[in-house]
Amino acid sequence: MTQTLESAERINVYKAFPELYDAMMTLSSTSAKDFDHTIGELVKIRASQINRCGFCLDMHTRDARKQGETEQRLALIAAWEEAGDLFTEREQAALALTEAVTNINQAPVSDAVYQRAAAVFDDRELSQLIAMIVTINAWNRINVSVKMSFPRR
Repeated sequence: MTQTLESAERINVYKAFPELYDAMMTLSSTSAKDFDHTIGELVKIRASQINRCGFCLDMHTRDARKQGETEQRLALIAAWEEAGDLFTEREQAALALTEAVTNINQAPVSDAVYQRAAAVFDDRELSQLIAMIVTINAWNRINVSVKMSFPRR
């Protein structure tokens, strides 16, 4: 009997190809080195929301809570533009850039979004931010492709 697509088991890509996991971890740690952890988690959560990656959303909202993030801010990340000053200018610029890079298939990153981020991040930080956004998008795409499950609590 043939399994349906929805019920078919998917490969554990990290077990089958551990070098991929190692490379992704290196990229993750390199992009985040000495970067604002709060902004990093907001970026990872927002990209994971857009990409519908339950595994990454579960992980990064838990990580953010452990670092002291509030429930209100976690609940409003998807609506950060309507949240007023609940998010700092740097956080807002990072979230705007995250949305633009994550949705790059819809339109290129606008000059306005890029300049907003460039105005509040130095060149190294901006480079790290872009790398971090690209990295979480890669994690999301891998995990969604293989239907990576998250622990039930």
